[in-house]
Amino acid sequence: MGTSGRTSGRGGLVALAACVGVWLVSSGSGETVGPPLPSPGEALSAQAAYPGSIDPLPGSPPSRIRIPSIRVDAPLTGLGLDRAGSLEVPPPTRVNLAGWYREGTTPGATGTAVVAGHVDHARGPAVFYHLGAVRRGAAIEVAREDGRTAVFTVHAVEVHDADAFPDKRVYGPSPRAELRVITCGGGFSPRTGYQGNVVVFAHLTGTY
Repeated sequence: MGTSGRTSGRGGLVALAACVGVWLVSSGSGETVGPPLPSPGEALSAQAAYPGSIDPLPGSPPSRIRIPSIRVDAPLTGLGLDRAGSLEVPPPTRVNLAGWYREGTTPGATGTAVVAGHVDHARGPAVFYHLGAVRRGAAIEVAREDGRTAVFTVHAVEVHDADAFPDKRVYGPSPRAELRVITCGGGFSPRTGYQGNVVVFAHLTGTY
């Protein structure tokens, strides 16, 4: 399944270990084979660099996300919070659908926008199965309802255990236009599913 989150005491989002891995569970796989994970060399550096950053755009809801390096081209739906305060996830039957947190920043506007999607489903990989294979410098394109496409450049890719998720660093405010793309990842247990989340960090570098 995709990542989920809940509101924190600071009003942000925090990743949860609600990533079941329905494909691996349903297949009875006890192996460690699963979606790709980023190497430590792709992590955010202490002195984070944002090469090529441009001024943010006015707010506009997104409609589609494209990550050419892993062949993602998916529609986006708005995600809210459920009664427990957890971030909703796209319907599991819509395997090529991702979602954006509609109560937060719209992609391309000032701040940190959040996009989430499933890593797998009952029959195999889902929209963000290969997210851990994204590398620094890769492009992420987000089409918006205003007719513009915001182009982001990846500056880090990380995987974090759910019980040590750096919510402030992932979801915290930014003076730039930034994007986080998140799915499940890390270790896998047939009993509890994925143990963490893969997070892609990107910043706005162009439009068309």
